[in-house]
Amino acid sequence: MSFVTRRALSTLIPPKVASPSGIGAAQDAARMQRVVSFYEKLPRGAAPEPKPKGLLGRYQARYFGKNPSAAPIFHVIAGILFLSYANDYYFHLRHHKNNAH
Repeated sequence: MSFVTRRALSTLIPPKVASPSGIGAAQDAARMQRVVSFYEKLPRGAAPEPKPKGLLGRYQARYFGKNPSAAPIFHVIAGILFLSYANDYYFHLRHHKNNAH
């Protein structure tokens, strides 16, 4: 085997796996047992649903979540109507303020 081929293969295989003494050693078995015990402690199953936080999060969970509805469209329409009424009211009072006498 040429030096170039040996060098190319040695970069593909990690050194601990490539050495025969590291495969069956007792310390590797203990290390593997620690890995197994770590994964045994992890929770199984689907993750619990995260609780919505804040005003916007609760609004999105309620109207855009599992049962979406058309209520946000009506909320936007009502908001535009309220803002336009408040704007008209403000400028109407401003108009009459100048003609108080």
